[in-house]
This record gives sequence, C-alpha cells and structure tokens, in this order.
Amino acid sequence: MINNDIEVLIIDDDQDVVEAYQHLLEVSGYKALTATDPTVAINMLHKDWPGVVVTDMYMPGLSGMELLEKVRELDPELPVIMITGHGDIPMAVDALKKGALDFLQKPLQPAELLALLEKHLPERKRKIEQRNTLNLSASEMLLGDSPLIIKIREQIADIALTTKDVLIEGDSGTGRHTVAKLLHQNSEISEGPYVSTLGQEISCTADLQRKMISARSGSLCLKNPQIMPTETQQWLCRFLLEQDRQGKKEVRLLVIVDGSPESLVEQEKLLPELFYFLSQVRFSLPTLKQRSCDITPLFRHFLKQSCLKLNKSLPAVDKAYINTLNRHEWPGNVLELKNVAELYAIGIVKLAGQERTKPLEQMSSPLDDLVDGYEKQVIEDALYLFAGRINDVSNYLQIPRKKLYLRMKKHNLDKAEYKVRASS
Repeated sequence: MINNDIEVLIIDDDQDVVEAYQHLLEVSGYKALTATDPTVAINMLHKDWPGVVVTDMYMPGLSGMELLEKVRELDPELPVIMITGHGDIPMAVDALKKGALDFLQKPLQPAELLALLEKHLPERKRKIEQRNTLNLSASEMLLGDSPLIIKIREQIADIALTTKDVLIEGDSGTGRHTVAKLLHQNSEISEGPYVSTLGQEISCTADLQRKMISARSGSLCLKNPQIMPTETQQWLCRFLLEQDRQGKKEVRLLVIVDGSPESLVEQEKLLPELFYFLSQVRFSLPTLKQRSCDITPLFRHFLKQSCLKLNKSLPAVDKAYINTLNRHEWPGNVLELKNVAELYAIGIVKLAGQERTKPLEQMSSPLDDLVDGYEKQVIEDALYLFAGRINDVSNYLQIPRKKLYLRMKKHNLDKAEYKVRASS
C-alpha cells in the first residue's frame, strides 16, 4: 500500500518515461512514486490516500480507462490525471466524463503537469483532512466498533462533504437524528441553519414552504414525509426537480422515515417519485441487537458519563449483569441502553430478573438535590424517547398521568419541546 507521504503516483509501462517524470517531480519538490504495471499500481492505493494519480492512457494488462474505473471504485474523489497521445482528445474527453480530473497531451510539457499538481494536490489533501476530522467527530457522536456502525460512519464521511439529499431509515433510538446532524455539521453548508420538523406538523404545502424558507442555505431534517398531504409531497418533488435542473442547492433535505420506505410506497402513503428523489443516498441504521458487540462498551461509556455528571465513583459491574445486558432484546435501542446505564449509576439495577438496588457510595451532594436531578433526567429521557407522548411516558415510567404532569411542572418540563426535538 502506498505511503501517505507520497504525493504523486506515476503509472506508465515505459520505465524510462516514469523515471523522467519522477526526476522532474522530485526536483520540483514533490514526493513521487512510480509503477510500470497498472495492476500493481491499483493495489498500492487506498481510499484515504492524500495524493494525485498521473497515468498513461495506453498500457498492457490494464488500460488507463480501466484503471480510472478501479480508482473510482476505491474512492470517487481520488484525483486522476490522464496522459494521452496526440489525436486522442475524444478519448480524453470521455475520461473526463467518467471521472478523470484532467488530462495532458504528449509530449508532456513539465510546466503544465506542475501547474495541475499545484492546483489539485492541496485540494485533495484538504478533503482528506476534512474526512479525517469528520471520522473523529462521527466516532464521538455515533459510538461503537461493530462493522455495521463503522460502515455507517464511513458512509457519513463520504456523503457529508456533499450537499446530496439523504434518506435515513431505522428503528426509533438507533441514532437517526444523530446521523442527520453529523451530515449537516460536517457539510459545506454547516454555517447555514439546521431546521427539524415532523411530517405531522405539515398540514398544507404552505407549512412546508415556510420550513424551507427557514432552512435556506442550510438543511431541513424532515421526519416521516409520508404523513404530509399528497399535494405537499407533489410540491416537494417539483422543488427537488427544480433544484436538480438549476444545479443549485437551496436547501439540503435530510429525511428520516419510520419503517420501510418501500412498504410506504406500496401502501400509497409515500409518493413513488418522492421516494425516488430521496433514495439516491440511503442510510439504514442497525438496531442495537444487530450490533450486539457494541452493547457492553456502550453501557460502560454511558455509565461513566453518568457517574461524571453525578460526581460519583464508577461502580463495579459484574459479569452476570453484562450477560443479562447482552441477552436483552433492546426494543428502545441505544436510548434504552443509555437510560439503563443512568439508572445503574445511582444504584438502580434493571434487567436483572427483577429490579433491585445496590448500596450507594458516599454522596458528594445532598440526597434531595441528587434525587431531584435524577428525577428530572429520567423524565426528560422518557419525554425524549417517546417524542413527548404523555401516555407512553406515563406507561414507561409506571406513574399516573396526573402525577407525571405535576413532576414535569416541578422541573419546568414542557412536552411540546420534545415533540419538536425528539431524536431517534
């Protein structure tokens, strides 16, 4: 695999030619590497290599066009400069259409090659730095080391730097809103507004138009567009089509859907043409059970965060309890696991056959303050988990509605806020 210090990979089946190119580049201050076998060269590259490929068009074994195709499979943004013979302009133009960054004609003019490298190499390095920063950000917000979640983070890194519309699907609590926020925060329009709305809040086209205006030059996170009226979905299709025709992105759409979007189309709830526009880029978030190897590290992470918040020492977690966590079905996914970890931090052990409590260590705050803070946090988590639906929150917390409202009033909690902010 090619070293990240190498800035230019030169590919040509003529040894004398590649040596001449390499000498030119090294004299000009570039770190260059050569390859005379294109099949070997492709194995030297990797997705996040921060350099530029310079390749001849005609080579035995693998032509320049075939090499370009393989490079684009590796990373569509990896820059490739094609070198063509005199009279091969139509082929060079075809290469540009298929993703080549630029082309040069033989005999090669050194100044032209150096000018292209000076133009494109810094941009490639900048993009890789952005990608690395995004990967770090995604790792901190979308926790886990399972192959499924790593793939989601890689997909975020590929898409976030664009302004493509995105469809995000998965069960409640899997992190769909987290993905939407990551895509916005790491995009070219991150300085623009991030507006979140629910399909049930859109009763007419004018409602959606107002949301679009609020999100102009930014992102609109729209959850469950299938709930919107048909005429509003039709308007949204026309809006997206017009953006495509003009080649100008006024608003980036980040759509979250409950359930299978294909089934929504079959049930005639979601317009097929709207599904087509939205499904060009899709994220399918796994359930916590599908990435079960993340259960233990996620629990320990949330437990540690809760203890830091409460200024408590980290309690021991026995192996039997870890086994219980791993056997649980986790219908509420990561949000449910987070709640369980927060309860464990203060001594309430759930999922152990029956609830039990453990002795608490020496408190750093008065008990009443600690209990009040924890009560508010538990109610907030439940409101957040069930999008402010009081019946569901009441059932989940096993508390009468009237008593729940009194507790919410005590902590200045308004269910309406969670209907808008609800994350899943």
